[in-house]
Amino acid sequence: MSCQGTYDTKRDILSLRQGELRDILLEYGEKGFRASQIFKWLHQKRVKDFDSMTNLSEELRKRLSNEFRIMSVNPVKRLSSRIDGTEKLLYELEDGNHIETVIMSYEHGDSLCVSTQVGCRMGCRFCASTIAGFKRNLAPSEILLQLYETERLTGRKVSSIVLMGIGEPLDNYENVTAFMDILSSPEGAGMSLRHLSLSTCGLVERIYELAELKSQLTLSISLHASNDETRSRLMPINNKYGLDELMRACRHYFDVTGRRISFEYALIDGENDTKSDALGLSSLIRGMPAHVNIIPVNKIKERDYSSSRQSAAAFCRMLTELGINATVRRTLGSDIDAACGQLRREYEI
Repeated sequence: MSCQGTYDTKRDILSLRQGELRDILLEYGEKGFRASQIFKWLHQKRVKDFDSMTNLSEELRKRLSNEFRIMSVNPVKRLSSRIDGTEKLLYELEDGNHIETVIMSYEHGDSLCVSTQVGCRMGCRFCASTIAGFKRNLAPSEILLQLYETERLTGRKVSSIVLMGIGEPLDNYENVTAFMDILSSPEGAGMSLRHLSLSTCGLVERIYELAELKSQLTLSISLHASNDETRSRLMPINNKYGLDELMRACRHYFDVTGRRISFEYALIDGENDTKSDALGLSSLIRGMPAHVNIIPVNKIKERDYSSSRQSAAAFCRMLTELGINATVRRTLGSDIDAACGQLRREYEI
């Protein structure tokens, strides 16, 4: 059972899987097909009140209204890039916390980057999301609503989703997997999980659990270093799960799912950008179907880290010469600080 919201005594109906909703309705003495009807109202028509569910009896609508609530998020700030059409939205949750969502345009369609937690406890040194600390996990509904509200506000149709905003998705495993089930349900949003990417700093036990789901999502590993000394300095999680253990989990994930893994590598001048780093990285992933995404590190006020597209391109050449499939990630929304965590932090200070 997924974690429900705790804002009042009513249950968060948007966070229920269809099977969970069906079990509740059967307890009511209703027919099981009512779950399909309600699910479509919530996740396809995206109604905001039970009275809109016109093919349900008045008695059932009243009971649903008395026992459940339809969660909402409130957009409080919206930034639009003049360069590439990237839009960044700051949403206020019902408890007053804030999260960020970014919609980006690619050749294959619009992609949405969503948050999975309010804040983050992973402590990565170069990330703005972790500076303000961890507040709480997002419910499945609050992850879904970033999709629903962004499509409604912008009029844009999202064709893919990346769990790469504020938070560590695998640190909110139960709610994230419930979100995935609802998202991919034919009577829900109906998005194939082949169009979903999940980015993790490397919670090894959860990677093994995720592999067993065989969900066909793309797993992205935030690697950012090719040796334990550098990675532990940049990413405290490496003190718990070293690179050898992490890479074993990655190889297992590929063996079970057959899905190529993406490795994210935020390039930082003077930290992880040398020929030796490239050699170490190629040694780590050699023989594994994988892709390396090189990302010029985002500048944040609290850290003195920097890099450029030129240095990223040079590092990419080193890797390709070593036979590694690598590209430099396209920078989007540079004029609106589209990196995760920046807008929320500035708004709340």
